[in-house]
Amino acid sequence: MKVEHLSAFNFASTDLDPSLFLETAASRLAAGGRAVSYFAVPDRAGHRLVLALAFDREGRLEVYSTLFEGPFRALTPSFPQLHLFEREIYEQSGLKPEGHPWLKPIRFNGQGAVPGLADYFTVHGSQVHEVAVGPVHAGVIEPGHFRFQCHGERVFHLEIMLGYQHRGLERKFIGGPDGRSLHYAETLAGDTTIGHAWAYCGAVEALAAVNAPPRAQALRGIMLELERLASHTGDLGALAGDVAFLPTASFCGRLRGELLNMTALVCGNRFGRNMLKPGGVNFDLDFALAKELKLRLENTYRDVENAVSLLWETGSVTDRFEGTGVVPKEVAEGLGLVGPAARASGVGLDTRRNFPAGPYEGFTLGVSGSGDVYSRAYVRWLEIQKSAELVGGWLDALPEGPVAADCGALKPESAAVSLVEGWRGQICHVALTGRDGKFRHYKITDPSFQNWQALAMALRNGEISDFPLCNKSFNLSYCGRDL
Repeated sequence: MKVEHLSAFNFASTDLDPSLFLETAASRLAAGGRAVSYFAVPDRAGHRLVLALAFDREGRLEVYSTLFEGPFRALTPSFPQLHLFEREIYEQSGLKPEGHPWLKPIRFNGQGAVPGLADYFTVHGSQVHEVAVGPVHAGVIEPGHFRFQCHGERVFHLEIMLGYQHRGLERKFIGGPDGRSLHYAETLAGDTTIGHAWAYCGAVEALAAVNAPPRAQALRGIMLELERLASHTGDLGALAGDVAFLPTASFCGRLRGELLNMTALVCGNRFGRNMLKPGGVNFDLDFALAKELKLRLENTYRDVENAVSLLWETGSVTDRFEGTGVVPKEVAEGLGLVGPAARASGVGLDTRRNFPAGPYEGFTLGVSGSGDVYSRAYVRWLEIQKSAELVGGWLDALPEGPVAADCGALKPESAAVSLVEGWRGQICHVALTGRDGKFRHYKITDPSFQNWQALAMALRNGEISDFPLCNKSFNLSYCGRDL
């Protein structure tokens, strides 16, 4: 069934016969569909599989569902982008996707598994050795386990085991929305507060048939782009640090703080907590504050430009970036990568352009690259330039009017798909309501869910010493993936 982005739809109308569901899913994926969500919903007669597909060039979403009481045919062998989705379905529901190449747990929350106790790929041969890193790391970092199969310095395979940050957040939305639901969304991945809060608000507003006022939409856009600016600036500084280029590393670390302080200037919190709410926003900008914010942005952007330009002008930096950690376009498309990581591999996917909403109508940003560390760094710089342009324009022309609309009861027995382009890539929230108009199921896909596998591919046939640099070039979230 075709559905509109950020519009509620009757969930029953997506239902298909099981065999027709699998045939339709395969044909639509083969026709260019990209899975934005694929999950199982408990049902009285078993579990209902739900598949949401995006056709990015057309800006179209399609949703299909079916009821299964037992095993179903895995689609992963033909469409690798589904491999984590199907593993998750098995882990959470017990429905087995028969023919899946390896149903290893991904979050350790469904089949009695314990973090760290699982089978691993092994490579056999003379002089092949194994290097295990984590899950406890030196420094302040979330837990994750990385296991390298190497021959000397050459990496044959990197296996990434996460799940240590699993908090069961999706289940906490069931029965909502309530006083904690927005807080859960804001803390799914702390550095993507605005992105996930907007996705949550979009789902609620669609189910309540409410549109946030134009001024609220513009304010949301300002906050989302400030979040993007701070994250990309910090990442470019961290990449510089990984190759021991201290000028950019030092400057960008400070400048990230300046950008976070701009968010705090608006709502009192450097990460944007409590800025958004269903129906709009909690804080407005008067003329003086908008003027101050633009002045700070112009000064900070000028410093970011000076610091980042040093990267492209320094041979020792570009030599380490270029040709390192390559993820080819066909691999990026096959795995369903999103965000800057996808765009750096030449995949033209950006929710702001493909599914424009609110202030992003008419958004354009053409990016491409060779899929290496240099490309992933340069895409961030292009996005910094675009975000600064967007925020400056919105501050100059904020629409008049209120900053919130009343958001009442949700439509019962309905569903909504909400997409937002967070700084790491596309965020997807799918909300399903029951007869009482409360959430009966809530499904979240953070961009890190799709993109962690890209890090493993970036290390394949590379040097193990490139791992820190490659890892930082993606800078993926542990808690956003583990939920």
